[in-house]
Amino acid sequence: MGTARRAQDVADLVAVAARENPDKLALVEAGGRSVTWAELDDEVGRVATGLGAAGVVAGHRVMLVLGNRIEFVTSYLGVLRAQAVAVPVNPGSTSGELARVLADSGSRMVLAEPGTVRAVRDALLDPAGPATAPRLVVVGGTLQPGERSYDHLRADRARPVPPLQDPEKLAALLYTSGTSGRPRAAMLTHRALLANIEQVAGVEPPMIHGDDVVLGVLPLFHVYGLNAVLGGVLRHRAKLVLVDRFDPDGTLDLVEDEACSVVPVAPPVFAHWRGVDGLAERLGPVRLVLSGSAPLAPEVVEEFTATTGVPVHQGYGLTEAAPVVTSTLCSSAPAPASVGAPLPGIEVRLVDAAGRPVEGDPGEIQVRGDNLFSGYWPDGADGPAPDGWWSTGDVGILDEAGDLTLVDRVKEVVIVSGFNVFPVEVEDVLKEVPGVAEAAVIGTPDDVSGEAVVAYVVAAADADPATVERAAVERCAARLAPYKRPSRVEVVAELPLTVTGKVQKGRLRQIERRRTLGLLE
Repeated sequence: MGTARRAQDVADLVAVAARENPDKLALVEAGGRSVTWAELDDEVGRVATGLGAAGVVAGHRVMLVLGNRIEFVTSYLGVLRAQAVAVPVNPGSTSGELARVLADSGSRMVLAEPGTVRAVRDALLDPAGPATAPRLVVVGGTLQPGERSYDHLRADRARPVPPLQDPEKLAALLYTSGTSGRPRAAMLTHRALLANIEQVAGVEPPMIHGDDVVLGVLPLFHVYGLNAVLGGVLRHRAKLVLVDRFDPDGTLDLVEDEACSVVPVAPPVFAHWRGVDGLAERLGPVRLVLSGSAPLAPEVVEEFTATTGVPVHQGYGLTEAAPVVTSTLCSSAPAPASVGAPLPGIEVRLVDAAGRPVEGDPGEIQVRGDNLFSGYWPDGADGPAPDGWWSTGDVGILDEAGDLTLVDRVKEVVIVSGFNVFPVEVEDVLKEVPGVAEAAVIGTPDDVSGEAVVAYVVAAADADPATVERAAVERCAARLAPYKRPSRVEVVAELPLTVTGKVQKGRLRQIERRRTLGLLE
């Protein structure tokens, strides 16, 4: 593995792998297409050369509106090799969302596929979109006048490109809620991306090694799939099985068929697989399940491991940290609710509201390491402080062994009559109520107390909503101090979730604002 450590950027990892393992399979699609490391490196070079011929130069932004397919990988790495800036976005975005990102990022080129090209075309016509329309490249599908195909973009032959001289060059813009709660693009440099890949590679026992077959079901536009999964595969020259979307039964079939040994997933997957007949046998090839993007309840981990015999390791990460900060693989004996200890080369500390370090009590999590972003696009605002520390906006507790347990988001703290209410504490009580399948708690303005606690719960399929609501109110009255109790419990059919399973509390706050304005009954 020593040669890989000399790579200058993420795309360089492919060149190293191609030299040392040219005929080994690198990527396999669920539909059967595959490429070796030599083929992947050649394709990345041809895309980088084609981008240059199309007028894309260092620093230009290139948006990727693609699902988990080989062309996402080749396009992303081709952009990095050309020293342009990749802007991966959710392929499920609406045209309005795409228009805003196009305008904000100033992308010069957009790559789309048959399932996304219509939304991209509409975005290019949106008045809120970019002032100057970028060039549209379509991967498969029918072209319209002025558009170009992926096959025409890629050059006939890869030409050498100048090596990266400055690792602080911007490599990717990844849109996230940030600490302000509104979408902003985290500026990730070549240094940050490669640093986190190397930090993860320093974990013992390793998350991924060269003989592994890794399930690539997490979306590649998300930092978890992009740098933690794809980056790890590139670093260790494992094989990545690309899956465009999660299907509980179909994904298990794929795990069996491709003999996947490492399965990185988001927490909702465990609920989908709970109770599946023969789950242990179907996960027979799996040696490790990695869970990230949101905390996983200890009882879920215990039940899954007891059922399957497969260990589950959690981590904590953020887009701004490229993304992995901690892992239970770094812990000697993690507590049940812990997300583990910091990776090698990453420091974590807790501070109070005044920025003073705290010990033994909850505090805001600050992170320092080479993996951190350079602030938010376009001017680097709200990046790490001059001393390297960056405030995550998350609240946690560090135990004596250095293991981190997440408590809540700073921005989600509800202040009732001057008292702090951490929503997760109320959510934990609500989840104990028979008939409650899911729960999310937010704050809403209140004339008397400043803010009031509001709970949204999803009733189990066989539960009566009215009964669930009464039981939730009674349980909170019994378990929580008066200021922590929900002023209202709303029973809803489902909670709005992101692609990685996090509750979109901003959507719930919008509902409450509409209610306050009298727009809801």
